[in-house]
Amino acid sequence: MAVSRREFIRNGAAAFTVGLAAPAFLTELAQAQGVPARALVVLYFGGGNDALSTLVPYTDPFYYSRRASIALPAGEVLQIGSDLNRVPLGLHARLTGLRDLYNQGRLAIIQRTGYENSSRSHFTGQDIWGSANPINPYTLGWLGRYLDTLPSPVNPLVAWDSLREIPRALVGEKVSVPAIVSAASYTYASPNTGAEATIERTFAQRISSHVPVGRPHLAYVNGTIDATMNTLDKVALVAAYKPTITYPTSGLGQTLLNVAGAIAKGVGTKVFWVQLGGFDTHASQVGTNGTYPRLMTELNDAVSVFYADLKAQGLMDSTMLVTFSEFGRRVYDNGSTGCDHGAGGLMMALGGAVRGGLYGTAASLNPDPQNPTLENNGGDVRYENDFRSVYARILDQWLGANSVALLGGDFRKPSLNFI
Repeated sequence: MAVSRREFIRNGAAAFTVGLAAPAFLTELAQAQGVPARALVVLYFGGGNDALSTLVPYTDPFYYSRRASIALPAGEVLQIGSDLNRVPLGLHARLTGLRDLYNQGRLAIIQRTGYENSSRSHFTGQDIWGSANPINPYTLGWLGRYLDTLPSPVNPLVAWDSLREIPRALVGEKVSVPAIVSAASYTYASPNTGAEATIERTFAQRISSHVPVGRPHLAYVNGTIDATMNTLDKVALVAAYKPTITYPTSGLGQTLLNVAGAIAKGVGTKVFWVQLGGFDTHASQVGTNGTYPRLMTELNDAVSVFYADLKAQGLMDSTMLVTFSEFGRRVYDNGSTGCDHGAGGLMMALGGAVRGGLYGTAASLNPDPQNPTLENNGGDVRYENDFRSVYARILDQWLGANSVALLGGDFRKPSLNFI
């Protein structure tokens, strides 16, 4: 039933509750800090990315003997040079745009990232990477802890989650993060239209601006409603963003379009969370319509356009995109044209201020049980770089925070100087 102006004014906050029709706002939004000097975009590969298909050791004979059904032919690999051990490496054939960024010195690839006794569980692995705590992963997130350190007054759009649920990495005590899948659909919901809807929103904003003394619960509700209204206005600016370059119509392409709009419009977001799913490639990983080539195409096309868009506006120097996944995959294929859950993986960072190149060393895929670069009887890549060392670099050198305090230990590693 439509709510009239008179009914709205008479019923006040009750009418607002009906008009908003989005109770998730009350738990997903709080106040956070204003316009950032820098933006961090986290692109999470959901499902456990096969790092050996992203960055290929194409001269290692064991890569081909142990991955007979999924190995990328050496002639198709996009060669990018050799690591510190002089092992030649190349990117997946579909990553032509990322190869260009690598050649420009703006893509850093950190090899063999992980932690001791890697969990092969999707959910536990996500929590470990999200909390940065392999011992007690069911705690606050590493980025949530960072957001909690930001001073008040705060901007309710300091962080932007593009999923429908909040990942553990963004969970904090003080700052809640809005889940905004699409800027265009993140609007004030009302059973009315036109002038009535406008009046509802105006009075809702007036009601929320009242601070009820001695009533903390109502004060919290009013405060989060006020934050919601401010967020709606800023997201509307993002939805109106019209780039001069065409973004792919893929899910990742449209999400990065929203991110670019938020950065270009200066809405004050410091941290973005973006996800590309589908990396649980137990079967049908390769081939003309294989899962992995499709994922690499979507990744390459979306990120390449995103980079070009922000660079053209002079915004890429203040933007960094970081990728990771909950684990790598096994060294050998599984007989179903796929591979199963493994251990060490890789991380990537790109941006105008990134020192590109290869960091760390590639594993030898020799199945000899004494091979120190493998674990689990030679079935999995053993980590060389603790993922928290990458986090530490980002926190200290990009976000200007104290990584030792936020990560609960000193994980700084001077050799990971990609920023």
